[in-house]
Amino acid sequence: MESSSIRKLIDLFSNFPTVGPRTASRFVSYLIDLNNEEVEEIIKALSSLKKNVKICQLCFKPFEPSAGSGQNLEICEICSSPVRDKSLLCIVAKETDLIPIEKTKKYQGLYFVLGGTISRLRKEDIQKLRTKELEERIKKDSLIQEIILATNPNSEGEATALYLERILKPFGKKITRLGRGLPTGGELEYADGETLRSALENRK
Repeated sequence: MESSSIRKLIDLFSNFPTVGPRTASRFVSYLIDLNNEEVEEIIKALSSLKKNVKICQLCFKPFEPSAGSGQNLEICEICSSPVRDKSLLCIVAKETDLIPIEKTKKYQGLYFVLGGTISRLRKEDIQKLRTKELEERIKKDSLIQEIILATNPNSEGEATALYLERILKPFGKKITRLGRGLPTGGELEYADGETLRSALENRK
């Protein structure tokens, strides 16, 4: 009979994105085989993650303030950078979509992490998005001239982009979307740098 401790961990790991019960069970088996020092190292890393990583109050990107840098503890290094183009705001569904765009070194504007996507405009999906925060950001920041909708080229990404276009249109800003260098059905997180550079250059 499976112990309650094992079942509890399997249930917790199963809540992770793309992790099912079978993969969760492998994670638990791996942990069981670790020695006490290795387990303590994981516990310390998790504790450090929650203690040191902040959520940017402007773009909602997770970040860790650099020690002794004088960086604002509420604003990430991108939003606080004096060299970024403040006229551009790139909206991504999740922080993992922001990372590959940054790696291209083609985009030098600012970001906003929406917090997810929507499917068929379901009310419960829409309520999870940071649309109110996004609207407030655009209202307060008069420097923003162009809003880039960098959603994935799949059905959920398209539905999200169309919804955003509708609610952002009244602000009178230029709204563009990534060019078609990205394959339909793909995800930004797994796109190669060259493809993303092309998509940024050919946004419409």
